[in-house]
Amino acid sequence: MQIGRLNHVGVATPSIAQSVALYRDMLGATRIREPFDLPEQGVRVCFVDLPNAQVELIEPLGDDSPIHGFLARNPRGGQHHVCFEVPDIIAARDELVARGATVLRNGEPRIGAHGVPVIFVHPKDMGGVLIELMAEPGGH
Repeated sequence: MQIGRLNHVGVATPSIAQSVALYRDMLGATRIREPFDLPEQGVRVCFVDLPNAQVELIEPLGDDSPIHGFLARNPRGGQHHVCFEVPDIIAARDELVARGATVLRNGEPRIGAHGVPVIFVHPKDMGGVLIELMAEPGGH
């Protein structure tokens, strides 16, 4: 397995509206997409398009959102994960598991915010960073 292009950096935030203002007004971002809900993942998402990748702003949606735990430890928000593209999500998962990595959710891919299968690899096996792998557009 070889990771591909950096797709996005996930940033947890207690308020997408405040984070959008920061990226727009402080950093000069001009391509900010409309936020949308992903109820099956318990998050509201907003992408900030950059020339070479995206920032994914993620806000808790509902009382059982997995982002609540992160925000309890980091009340102002912060970097949550890094996402890389891979040509084959199942092959990537199988190789990681064979190498001893813990793939969350029992290794079962789910459909992510980009509409393609994703998996998450536990930070304890990735140098302290939560890694998301997503199928390349057109991949599987």
